[in-house]
Amino acid sequence: MTHTPKTSGTSPVVRCAIYTRKSTEEGLEQQFNTLNAQRESAEAYIASQKHDGWTCIPDHFDDGGYTGGNMDRPAMQRLIADIEAGKIDAVVVYKVDRLSRSLLDFARLMSVFEKHRVAFVSTTQQFSTATSMGRLVLNVLLSFAQFEREIISERTRDKLAATRKKGKWIGGHPLLGYDLDRERSKLVVNDDEAIQVRAIFELYLQHQSLLPVVRELYQRDWRCKTWTTKAGKERGGAEFDRTSLHRLLTSVLYTGQVPYKGQLYPGEHEGIVDAKVFERVQQILKGNARFGGSAVRNKHGALLKGLLHCGPCGCAMTPGHSSKKDGRKYRYYTCVQSQKRGKDVCPSRTVPAEQIEQFVINQIRKVGQNPALVRQTLIEARRQSDARLVELNADLRRLERDLARFHAQVRNLANPGRGGAGARSAPQLAESQEQIAKAERQIDELDAQVAVIQRERIDESDAAATLAAFDPLWETLTPRERTRVVQLLVERADYDGSRGKLKITFSPAGIRALTNELAEQPREKIA
Repeated sequence: MTHTPKTSGTSPVVRCAIYTRKSTEEGLEQQFNTLNAQRESAEAYIASQKHDGWTCIPDHFDDGGYTGGNMDRPAMQRLIADIEAGKIDAVVVYKVDRLSRSLLDFARLMSVFEKHRVAFVSTTQQFSTATSMGRLVLNVLLSFAQFEREIISERTRDKLAATRKKGKWIGGHPLLGYDLDRERSKLVVNDDEAIQVRAIFELYLQHQSLLPVVRELYQRDWRCKTWTTKAGKERGGAEFDRTSLHRLLTSVLYTGQVPYKGQLYPGEHEGIVDAKVFERVQQILKGNARFGGSAVRNKHGALLKGLLHCGPCGCAMTPGHSSKKDGRKYRYYTCVQSQKRGKDVCPSRTVPAEQIEQFVINQIRKVGQNPALVRQTLIEARRQSDARLVELNADLRRLERDLARFHAQVRNLANPGRGGAGARSAPQLAESQEQIAKAERQIDELDAQVAVIQRERIDESDAAATLAAFDPLWETLTPRERTRVVQLLVERADYDGSRGKLKITFSPAGIRALTNELAEQPREKIA
């Protein structure tokens, strides 16, 4: 291509821009990296052309960590903008493939260069774009660069597939519940975080909706995974929202498996969530996506809404109704799976609402009249309380470690011998003091929760009195009050339509709450 340099007085001046690129970020943190080496080579070439008026402009056009397969690179876009603004007369690169590895993109760049009369030079590949033979050589070189890029992509995809099929970790952001062993490139279980993950799955099974779990996680100050990069920078630690919670709940890695193109393979890492629990959560998530979640308004007073599940497939059973010829409404519960895929896929299908609701009420009455069943319920209540105490103690250990680290930071910043004293360290010192205060508040809150759990363990006689009071209390309640009491006492009901069996799981927390309310208002209705 032809080139008309700018002039300064009588001497022509060729303003040269150096463009450098590296596909990955690896090694860029070094004091002298490959981008510096590319620029040094280009500067030496420009200096050798000083007699022709070549001079290097001070602006740097460095794309570290960007592929040459497309034009979506910040420094490249700045380079093009400066060329179009008439600020550049020549572009110098170390090799042709640093500018682009795409034949189509390179042709577009050459069109821009020719339009604005900008020369192009590769310091290690001798050719001239001013001749047809030079342009042919350039296109041949670029064709090989594009071929090399495509071969590398194919090898990367093959290696990725082989790695996944062997169950290996292939990189990315670490998950809550795991730490990354960089030497072995393997996920290892973080015991304290694993307790949190299992608790999050249990919370979702309890609430069956994302937002209540997000609110509970905010109250507990549980956050997304925090990790440190190779460069020593901390990442993550954001508060949970619906998106990040959904991502956690749907990660099959927690079951000890790795996904690849729709297939699951046994992973090298240890699973921390039971496969049955994970599958139940997936079924509820799918059902909520279809029917709008558990927060849908209970228009027809369904006592077991959100509680009743199909035993064979684990799906929720949703309430519905139809009108008879005489104008009366017939209420029922239907398995979500049978609604989605037809009645033949699930043996539970549809069950009359009044019949199954009455059965649950009768079972609650029987528990109140049977000391052995009361004792069994209490054992389950204590098991859940102990599990919650384990979670709280894990949080306390994590906060105490954080507190020790913050105190060490304060000591270092306040120590003149370590360069901590001075105006520059004041903001860091203030931030560390604020983190200490926050950690101490959180520890106080957790200590208070531990004390409440230990103080409010259900006494067998109190629980027996509460369940025994259910029968006489039931007849005095309004329909709305009855729904609330059942939702308090029952945590889950599983119906097996093939055998006509119903399994009821009582809620220890609900029994405790109802016991406390009865203690405050022993002769009044629970509204």
